[in-house]
Amino acid sequence: MNMAMTADGKIATANRAVSTFSSPRDHEHLLELRATADAVMAGARTVDSAPINMGPGPAKFRRARLARGLSEYNLRVIVSRTGSVDPSAEIFRHRFSPILVLTTRAAGKARLARLRKLADDVWIGGAKEIHFHSALRWLRQRWGVRRLLCEGGGELNDALFRAGLVDELHLTICPLIFGGRTAPTIADGQGVSRLADAYQLSIQSMTRSGDELYLVFRKA
Repeated sequence: MNMAMTADGKIATANRAVSTFSSPRDHEHLLELRATADAVMAGARTVDSAPINMGPGPAKFRRARLARGLSEYNLRVIVSRTGSVDPSAEIFRHRFSPILVLTTRAAGKARLARLRKLADDVWIGGAKEIHFHSALRWLRQRWGVRRLLCEGGGELNDALFRAGLVDELHLTICPLIFGGRTAPTIADGQGVSRLADAYQLSIQSMTRSGDELYLVFRKA
């Protein structure tokens, strides 16, 4: 998982008007991480809210992928529990690699039919909630995904933490304060109610670039 947050733990402003705020170095870091992954995953709202294509970026990153024995372009995975993916999102204008959607039966027949036209493959699991253990098993078996990079948003991250599926967290802390009780964080959603249920991490490294801190945590 890779996320950037403000010093007060926010990943966007309260009205979600500002969601890109880290430095060019952090964007480079994002592409460096993508160059190590078979697939990049994000929630539907993250995909809808910004003009992103979830691709590997410039040629040097594609060369780095090939040098690692990966395909030149990573797979792209969109998660939407209800299938509410915007068909005009930027990602669908770039067909350089397969786009996969993880959803549930709550999407309904009409949305599922639309998703099948938009995406290269659609996985349906669960009545209302995505069973991520099964979804990741499907990505491994059907699409050969061994390393998956998740880029948010907060509700998707929370679901992955609660499922115990985050092996590594890359976290960039930026010198900004957004405030706002409704501003999203790196792990929104259901959360936990007991300290004993908190996701346990151990810090692996910490580096500084300008006024940003780059932290790497591993699952304890």
